[in-house]
Amino acid sequence: MASLSEALQTYKDKYEALLNQDINIDMTRGKPSSDQVALSFPMLDVLKSEDAASYMSYFNYGIPGGIPEAKQLFADLFNVDTKEVYIGGNSSLNLMHDMVNKFMFYGVSKGATPWKDQKVKFLCPVPGYDRHFTICESYGIEMISVDMTDHGPDMAQVEALVKEDSAIKGIWCVPLYSNPQGYNYSDETVERLANMTTAADDFRIIWDNAYGYHHIGDEVVTVKNLLHACKSAGNEDRALMVMSTSKMTFPGAGISAIAASEANINYLVSLFGVQTIGHDKLNQLRHVKFFQDKDGLVEHMRKHKEIMAPKFDVVDTYLREKLYSSEICKWNKPMGGYFITIDVLDHCASEIVQKCSDLGLKVTPAGATHPYGKDPNDSIIRIAPSFLNVEQLKEAMDILCVVINYVTLSKLNENK
Repeated sequence: MASLSEALQTYKDKYEALLNQDINIDMTRGKPSSDQVALSFPMLDVLKSEDAASYMSYFNYGIPGGIPEAKQLFADLFNVDTKEVYIGGNSSLNLMHDMVNKFMFYGVSKGATPWKDQKVKFLCPVPGYDRHFTICESYGIEMISVDMTDHGPDMAQVEALVKEDSAIKGIWCVPLYSNPQGYNYSDETVERLANMTTAADDFRIIWDNAYGYHHIGDEVVTVKNLLHACKSAGNEDRALMVMSTSKMTFPGAGISAIAASEANINYLVSLFGVQTIGHDKLNQLRHVKFFQDKDGLVEHMRKHKEIMAPKFDVVDTYLREKLYSSEICKWNKPMGGYFITIDVLDHCASEIVQKCSDLGLKVTPAGATHPYGKDPNDSIIRIAPSFLNVEQLKEAMDILCVVINYVTLSKLNENK
C-alpha cells in the first residue's frame, strides 16, 4: 500500500483531472429506473372499455375507504383484516402527512386533545428518512434523535424518553430495509415498541413499511407485525402502518394504504372524508387486476430484484476495492430497499458531497439523514443507486471513491 502522503497526492491528481470532464450524474433520491417502471406498462391495458359496465360504480363518487378488491389486496400484504385497511392516493408520504395534520387539529381520536393545543415532540431514529423530518418541521413538532442500531432504534433510549415525557407523541419507523441503512427491526424491538409504557396516552407509531416487498438478497426478510403485537399488548390504537406501490408500479401513479385498528380506520375515514369523497378507484382497480393477488405482487417484485441486485453489488464492490483502506469509512450492504449508507470519517461528509457536486455528481445532501438537516458528526452519506444503469453507476462510484479517498486522506494528513 502506498504511504499516506503518496496516496493523497494520487487522489488529489485524480480529483483535479475529473474537474476537467463534463459529468452530469444524479443519484440524490431513490427513484425507480426506466427499466423498473417498464415492468408495469402492461397495467395500462388491464381496464377495457368493453368491460366498463362491470365496474360502473367505480366511475362515480363514493367508497371513501377504498374499493373492496384493493382493501383485500392490502389486507393480505399487511396480514390484517380488511376492516383495518384504508386505501389512499398514490403516495404513502401523503397519508403520513395527512395523519399528522389531522392529529394536530383534531387529536388522535374523537374527543382527544388536538396536538396543536399541546407541546408535541417526535422521536426520530437516526440516520433516518428526511421527508419524515420535514413533516415534523413543517408543523413545529420538536424532533428528538435516537440512535439507530442494526436491529432497530435503541430501545433503551426510546423507552426512557417516552416514559418520562408526555409531550412525546410519536416515533417514525421504517421497519424493513430502513432508509437509509437497510437495517431490519428485530422481533424484540417490535415487542418493546408495542408494550412500552408511554407518558402520553395519545402516543402513535408511524410504521412506514415502504420496502416491505423490496427484497434483493437470497433471503426473504420479514418483520414481526406491529399491529398484532400492539393488540396483544392492549395498545392496538398505537400502530399506524403505511405502504404504497410507488416503487412497485408507477411512482407518480401508484396506490397507498394504511393498516391500523378498526377504530383508527373509522376515525381517519371520517376526517379524510372532509377533504376527499374518495381516491382514484379506477387506479385501485387497475392495480388489483394487474397484480391479481399477493402472490402476483411478489412475483412482480422478483423482477425488480433482478434489476436492483446488480446495482447494490456494484456499490459494494467499488467500496471494497477502490478505497484506500477499510479504515476510512464503513457501510452495510442491505438485503433490500433502495439505499446504502456510507459512514465516513467525522467532519468529512459535507466536503465529500460538495466536491462530488463540483465534479457534476449529485448525491443526497449531507445532513439530510438527521432532523433539521444537521448530522452532529458530519459523517453520513446516503447513496441511491436505483435510477442509474449499471454503467452509469460504475462511473458514479468511481468518482465517489476518488472523492472519499481525497477528502478523508486529507483529513488524516492534517491530523498526523
